[in-house]
Amino acid sequence: MMKSTSISAAVMALSISGVAQNAAAVALDEVLSASGRLAYASYTDSLTTAIALKKAVANLVNNPSEATHQAAKQAWLDSREPYGQTEIYRFQEGPIDDDLSTAEPEDGPEGQINAWPLAEGMIDYVDSTLLYVQAGGDAITTSMPQYASDNANMVADRDFVITKQNIADLNEAMDDGANVTTGYHAIEFLLWGQDTNAKDAVKRDATGGHRSYTDYLTGSGCTNGNCDRRGAYLMAVTDLLVDDLASVSAQWDPAIGSHYTNFVAGSEDSLQKLLNAMGQLSYGELASERIKIALMSDSQEDEHSCFSDNTHRDIVLNAQGVKNIFLSAYNGSSYGAGIYDYMKAKGHGSLADDLAKALESTMNATAVIDRKAKGGKPFDNQIQGTATDKADIQAVVAGLVNQTNIVAQAIDALGYNPDVKDSEVTYASDDALLGDKVAE
Repeated sequence: MMKSTSISAAVMALSISGVAQNAAAVALDEVLSASGRLAYASYTDSLTTAIALKKAVANLVNNPSEATHQAAKQAWLDSREPYGQTEIYRFQEGPIDDDLSTAEPEDGPEGQINAWPLAEGMIDYVDSTLLYVQAGGDAITTSMPQYASDNANMVADRDFVITKQNIADLNEAMDDGANVTTGYHAIEFLLWGQDTNAKDAVKRDATGGHRSYTDYLTGSGCTNGNCDRRGAYLMAVTDLLVDDLASVSAQWDPAIGSHYTNFVAGSEDSLQKLLNAMGQLSYGELASERIKIALMSDSQEDEHSCFSDNTHRDIVLNAQGVKNIFLSAYNGSSYGAGIYDYMKAKGHGSLADDLAKALESTMNATAVIDRKAKGGKPFDNQIQGTATDKADIQAVVAGLVNQTNIVAQAIDALGYNPDVKDSEVTYASDDALLGDKVAE
């Protein structure tokens, strides 16, 4: 790969503004401390916006109207903005992936916070003739026998006692990832409802779900039955989300968080995990699972926020999170020395510039998808769209693969092991991801 000898215009601008330090000597604990404080800020914003969502949901349930419904949906969209940027802190044995409160770490709360896709018919009513399908495949349905038939779901099941714990106990029950009962996407479904775009070859419209606020009216105005239980479920699942985010945020707190302390003290091991996470999120998670699979299957079920048509923001924000930790910047503020500065100080300036340019190129590609969605062509339309639409999506995938390859070079240059945490990611150009085969 040809190495650049100059900093890109975007990185130069950051340097001038003080975000990229470019110091002659950068201590590793400075980089880790900055990254930990950035993580805490991101999770704190996620918690703050989730608390605002909880208040908006309570207002909807207690005072159902078109206005309170729209406010709750907007609060959900707002809450996704900071959370999407935290996903870079996965894949590194942190509190989001591992339960650090126990002597033997177990699965952390990520699956309870952000699991997808979900068999929405397990939670509430759906039109079973319009369930999302993978191209040429079957609709994603629950394996829970009591909820596997039409009109059988947790909201309608009056023998099921709606509590946070009971809802959590059924999340991914029977080791089935489709049995999602909690988190952002369960809340999303309860606010927007099923996006009833028809299956097979029918052209999709450009709207998300059409659930009415009347689904939360009690008494004679209730639509689709069980409005009291639907409201109770929505409030409980949102309360659970707040609890989970509060727990993760606290562990990153520089003043009291045990994980923050251990992360900064982890030295080389922590930096390896950061770099490895940059590759894993870029390649295996975002490029493959969240973009390429949806493109090739032409499946709404394989897009991240399918009920609200907010997938374009998920893509942008996940990519932004990778860039955040490289430059140690978040929402326009610098948190100190970043990996970029450290690589410069270690004599790998050209490679650092290459990676900065690759990250910026990927962000530019995601902006194209973002603009189209904001202009009325959501991601589920883009994957079913023109050759240009598909090429623009492919450009994001190509950018993510390219930046992952440069991350691998950085790991090697620093003398680290790219498989520091049982990585499922292959740090190499992947023909399956870069190929031009898409569903027609």
